Amino acid sequence: MVTIKDIAKVAGVSPSTVSRVISNHSRISKATTVKVKAIMEEMGYHPNVMAKSLVSKTTRTLAIVLPRPAEELFQDFFFGELLRGILAHSTRAGYDMLLAAATSPADESDTIARLVLGGRVDGVVLLSSRQNDPLVSMLAKHDFPTVLIGRTEGHDNIITVDTDNILASFDATTHLINQGHKKIGFIIGIPNLTVSVDRLAGYHKAMEEAGLTVNPEWIVDAEFLQQSGFRAMSFIMDIADRPTALVVIDDVTALGVMRGLKELDYNVPNDISLVSFNNIAVSELASPAISSVDIGTYQLGYTASHLLIRRIQENLNTGARNIIPHRLVVRESSIKDINKRG
Repeated sequence: MVTIKDIAKVAGVSPSTVSRVISNHSRISKATTVKVKAIMEEMGYHPNVMAKSLVSKTTRTLAIVLPRPAEELFQDFFFGELLRGILAHSTRAGYDMLLAAATSPADESDTIARLVLGGRVDGVVLLSSRQNDPLVSMLAKHDFPTVLIGRTEGHDNIITVDTDNILASFDATTHLINQGHKKIGFIIGIPNLTVSVDRLAGYHKAMEEAGLTVNPEWIVDAEFLQQSGFRAMSFIMDIADRPTALVVIDDVTALGVMRGLKELDYNVPNDISLVSFNNIAVSELASPAISSVDIGTYQLGYTASHLLIRRIQENLNTGARNIIPHRLVVRESSIKDINKRG
């Protein structure tokens, strides 16, 4: 039976180096990794993952906490792209992923407590952040390796990967202001999510700096679903002093907004213009194509996975805020004369 010592002897490295290659340790050079893995394959060596887990007390498994029931989550292409980024790095690093879903905040905390305190996972990825989130507080209290896609405050041992959502929303709103709009509404997401809070703050900042008044009726809550965008339009277009342009919390909601406007016989962008967020693939295929802020969704997921695995492998206990750059992709939904597009 081929052992790690046999592999090390042929490769001309120490057994501990072979172990680190098997664990995909970040400090082992690419050349050494390729060499050792090639020898392992030639000699027919396969690591005993179960035995290794018992010795090292690691599972090589990460939990991804879904922010709401899975049947709703996967209607939003944003989360699919986010998961693609997470899986791309974690798979390469030799980690399995466990999806954890819950129907209520209490159930969510119980589920994660079982995974964490029961030693079933090495780390946790949180896909969204809420204000005063008890789940984040619990993970921080136990100093458990965690990466949050979003923003949190007061938890120095939690790694966060985020967009500068205030600036991104400021840029989206400013684009509409530069198109000559003075009455701009905002279709906000779930109010207690930090992404909703920050994007609303960016919208207010842009309106204030331009000297424009915000009518409270122009700000409407909506979940990240097409149906929510559709319902929001029934309310917005009933307002006597309705807006001429909208900033919409995400592209899926924007698709529902456009469907609602079409059924109400309004034209985008001539009757009402809009800008959205996330730049999912269907935003370019919509009719008209949707102007959208690209927040680097795949990179958010990939970076989150990379930083979490690095923390686990290097036994780090400090957090850091990491910002992924964004860019506004201008399309027909916000430009009445597309020849003005720049």
